[in-house]
Amino acid sequence: MKQTFRLAVNGSQVDVEAEPDTALLLVLRNDLDLKGARFGCGVGLCGACFVQVDGVVVPSCDTPIWSVEHKSVVTVEGLAGDDRLHPVQQALLDEQAAQCGYCIAGVLVSAAALLDANPRPDEQAAIEALDRNLCRCGVQRRIVRAVVRAGKEPP
Repeated sequence: MKQTFRLAVNGSQVDVEAEPDTALLLVLRNDLDLKGARFGCGVGLCGACFVQVDGVVVPSCDTPIWSVEHKSVVTVEGLAGDDRLHPVQQALLDEQAAQCGYCIAGVLVSAAALLDANPRPDEQAAIEALDRNLCRCGVQRRIVRAVVRAGKEPP
């Protein structure tokens, strides 16, 4: 039976009607028209669907909507602000670190969480933070370089 759930998505309060066990990913994409997070593996292992919930990176494909009620959800669409890209978004562009782009939304969410916790990460910290994000295009080195670069850029 559908219920109404209230959550904060990218800084805006939203009410959504869904079955309690509906995946957050489906609500984001189908109900809120936020297409950044993508369906990859469906079991939370690839990172294509990663979002932040109260600052913690989680796979939205296997996070039920009931578990995020009254919590803050940040998607890749919510990283930029004030008509300016998030530093890691700009760094990925500057380093030409995306290839096919399928994994990049999850990578950006993970990298932004790292920069929130560690504003000046080194290469090893970036590698560890992105360990759960799979990229089949082979641009992982450029992605890591971009994350480190984002930490060096002035805010």
